[in-house]
Amino acid sequence: MSEIVNRVAQSKLVTLDLEEFYPKGTRLQIDIKDWLFQGLILKEKDFRNQISEHNWAQYEDAYVALYCSTEAIIPGWAYMLISTKLQPHAKKVVLGSLEDLETILFQEIIEKMNVSDFKDKPVIIKGCTNKPIPPNAYLWATIKLQPVAKSIMYGEACSSVPLFKRK
Repeated sequence: MSEIVNRVAQSKLVTLDLEEFYPKGTRLQIDIKDWLFQGLILKEKDFRNQISEHNWAQYEDAYVALYCSTEAIIPGWAYMLISTKLQPHAKKVVLGSLEDLETILFQEIIEKMNVSDFKDKPVIIKGCTNKPIPPNAYLWATIKLQPVAKSIMYGEACSSVPLFKRK
């Protein structure tokens, strides 16, 4: 009987697991409808009063997504005003959903990613994660790796989908 050889472990295949880059920290949303008259109308004086009375310390070291769940027309300065209150506390503030927040975080992460370890190597971008990795992160990782990697695959080493191979 011959010995079982793990060819994946012996290969030069390098795995990029985007989950390893997932920023630690609480994700929170602020729905500004609660600061609007009847959830629809921004009355500047009332809005400013509610903003100044809000407990901003609860967002310490959090990633915050600002949004409005109603059909209200919100002037840009309203979100800007809220961001001035969040800035001393939150790690990051975005306008949009939690999915938008994750997308922006990963765009920044991938832009800063050092890909020199992947030079001239076959790379597999791990597909299965337990954390909410935005779909765009996979696209950006592929684009970032393509100039340096020998090949790029997606999935797991045992069942990957080839995406790119340098000729």
